[in-house]
Amino acid sequence: MSVNPHLAAPGTPAELRPNRGARRWLLRILFALFTYAVGVFLVVFPWTDFWAVNSLGEAFPALRDLWLEPSFRGAITGLGFVNIYIACVQVVYSLRKS
Repeated sequence: MSVNPHLAAPGTPAELRPNRGARRWLLRILFALFTYAVGVFLVVFPWTDFWAVNSLGEAFPALRDLWLEPSFRGAITGLGFVNIYIACVQVVYSLRKS
């Protein structure tokens, strides 16, 4: 017989049992916040001066040219916008489910 770890022990009052719906909602919101933060980072960071300072460019000079290419930075920025979009969709989905 398998035991479901999400169920409270028998005799536990209903108000002390874990609410799986609230837990899923919280996890969705936390995922959206994380995805939004990664997206903002990917949108902003490639255009800062810190982008050029890395050991990858010193180890592989051919990759340094690609790394500093504006179109490559734009592609990374595009991935950031995709992350921000996913975060917004997740928030809207979470608000509609509640």
